[in-house]
Amino acid sequence: MLSQKIEDKRLNESYMQVQHPSGLTMLLYPMPGFSTTYVMFTTQYGSIDTSFTDTKDGKTVQVPEGIAHYLEHKMFESEDGDAFDRYAKTGAAANAFTSFDKTSYLFTCSDRFAESLEILLDCVTHPYFTKETVEKEQGIIGQEIRMYEDDPGWRVMFNLLESLYHNNSVKVDIAGTVESIAKIDADLLYRCYYTFYNLHNMVLTVAGNFDPQQVLAVADKVLKPAADFTAVRHPQQEPASVVRKRFVQHLPVALPMFYIGFKSPDAGIKGNFTNMLYDEMLLDIVAGETTALYKELYNEGLINSGIIGETMPGRDYLCSMISGESRDPDEVYARICKEFDRVKAEGIDEQTFQRVKKSTYGRYLGLFSRPDSLASAMTNCYFAGLGVYDLVELVAGTTREKLQQRLQEDFSTENSSLSIVMA
Repeated sequence: MLSQKIEDKRLNESYMQVQHPSGLTMLLYPMPGFSTTYVMFTTQYGSIDTSFTDTKDGKTVQVPEGIAHYLEHKMFESEDGDAFDRYAKTGAAANAFTSFDKTSYLFTCSDRFAESLEILLDCVTHPYFTKETVEKEQGIIGQEIRMYEDDPGWRVMFNLLESLYHNNSVKVDIAGTVESIAKIDADLLYRCYYTFYNLHNMVLTVAGNFDPQQVLAVADKVLKPAADFTAVRHPQQEPASVVRKRFVQHLPVALPMFYIGFKSPDAGIKGNFTNMLYDEMLLDIVAGETTALYKELYNEGLINSGIIGETMPGRDYLCSMISGESRDPDEVYARICKEFDRVKAEGIDEQTFQRVKKSTYGRYLGLFSRPDSLASAMTNCYFAGLGVYDLVELVAGTTREKLQQRLQEDFSTENSSLSIVMA
């Protein structure tokens, strides 16, 4: 078993990276003095993974949209009952989620950590699907899909992604469609499980109050050596242009909701994750709550409680989004695009840069004070080919010149879109 201590002199902290004989990488971050522990067991398999080739047999497989999410739902079942019933006996709070490029199973606890960890590892490494249970789940997930179809906040975001992306599956709802999930059966679920739920394609992250030796003992007990990971993914070719500049959907809302999106060039998973940090700072510099633009929009009644800027990085995509409510979303969109063009032409103000850099640095430092945020950050960084300390170091090393260069490369108003949901 290979174990490496990862240290950061700036923070004066460290954690362990362990390569377990089973093939699983474990990132263990003890946090003395904390009362809880947060655990994530994650596979690099999400909703965008709808086409792949297995090099073992050379077969290319095209699977229905939504199958990764469907598989997540089914993993809590076993011949012995529901995993949530087992967690109830240890007092752990368990959950799971599927994103565009990952599926995570998690729990948090303040007691009986080793028992809960054994449930997690056992549950995720022992699939159990039957024709009857798979068909039963179709109705449950179908109801979930229909519910989100009527959710204004969900629709305004996915309408934006559909406007930005021609081919990339990031534009498709993570749960799929009622039609696509009807094509899912037990054989397909097993095919996807044994392809992607390979310990070489997974990571276990633990942060909080725990003894690393307990993790190793449970892993030795539950995990068996995995064969090499043999899947080759088929990412879609995506042009730089957007599908459409504007899209409106009518749903019952008190005030129009909007999402503005800027489509970024794909720089690969590590580059996209690194650029996410820079783009977060640029969003704050151009349209953050302390900017003149924000104050103008607020004072003129064009926004109410505020606007939210966020970036979404992935394996083969990156976009930045600004969302909120407005009586005139088109005017907000025009003002934001105009401000990006102005800052590109005139450059970033030094005082604004220093303020945003400090606030961003403080926000990322805050990750290390919360076990859940830290475990999530470790997971995301691992799959991006980074260490969690790289987040702080990248922000600390950011210069105004670097951000100005990034601004010229990104935030093209031509490759941007506006999504609106209004009554």
